[in-house]
Amino acid sequence: MSNTKATHESRNLFLEGPAGRLEAILWKPTVQPHLAALVCHPHPLFGGTMHNKVVYQAAKSLDALGLPVLRFNFRGAGLSAGAHDRGHGEQEDVRAALDFLAAEFRGVSLLVGGFSFGSWVGLRVGCADQRVGELIGLGTPVNSSDFSYLRNCDKPKLFVHGAIDEHGDVGKLEQLVESLPGENRLVVVAGAEHFFAGKLDQVDAAIRAWITQRHPEIADQHL
Repeated sequence: MSNTKATHESRNLFLEGPAGRLEAILWKPTVQPHLAALVCHPHPLFGGTMHNKVVYQAAKSLDALGLPVLRFNFRGAGLSAGAHDRGHGEQEDVRAALDFLAAEFRGVSLLVGGFSFGSWVGLRVGCADQRVGELIGLGTPVNSSDFSYLRNCDKPKLFVHGAIDEHGDVGKLEQLVESLPGENRLVVVAGAEHFFAGKLDQVDAAIRAWITQRHPEIADQHL
C-alpha cells in the first residue's frame, strides 16, 4: 500500500437530517479538490457505524488522493437522532449528507461510496442525484438486497467484492454488473470475506487505481 497521505483537517460535526441531527466527520484537504466523496456505513442493527474498518479504509484511500471525504452515522446509529427505518428514511439521510457536501464544495462533482447496507442505500440515492458523477459499492449484499435499480443508472461504477463474501454471491454480482449500463468495473479480492479481513490493502489499491484512471489530474498530483 502506498505511503502517500493527504494533508487534511478533520472536523466532527452534526448534519441537519430529516429525522434530527446526524453525527458526521469531514476530512477536508488543504488543496482545491476535483471531487468530493461521501462514504456510507453498513447495517446499524448489526453494529455498523461510520467507524467500520471498511468504511474507514475507503475514506483513507479517497483522502490520500486529495478528496474531501464525509462519513456520517445513519439515523439511530452512534449519536445520530431517530430510529432505523429499513433503508427508507436512510435514503433521506444520504440526501442530507449530499446537500451538505454540495454546499461545502460548490461546483465540485460528488462521489458516493458505500459498504454493504451502505452501498444498497447510498448507490440508490447517488444514481438519482444529478450532482453525483461516480459510485463505489463495497461488499454489495446481492443475496438479500434488491439492486435492480442500478439497471437504470449509467453512471460509472466500481464494485470491490470478496471472493467468499457470505452476503453477496460472486456469480450473482457478476451477472448484475454485466447487465448494467455505462462504465462498470468489478474487482474480486481473492480469499476475502464480507469484511475484507486481512485484505483491506487490496480494497485501497482498487479504489486508488479506479479513481486515478478516471481522473488523470488527480493521478498527476498524488501518484
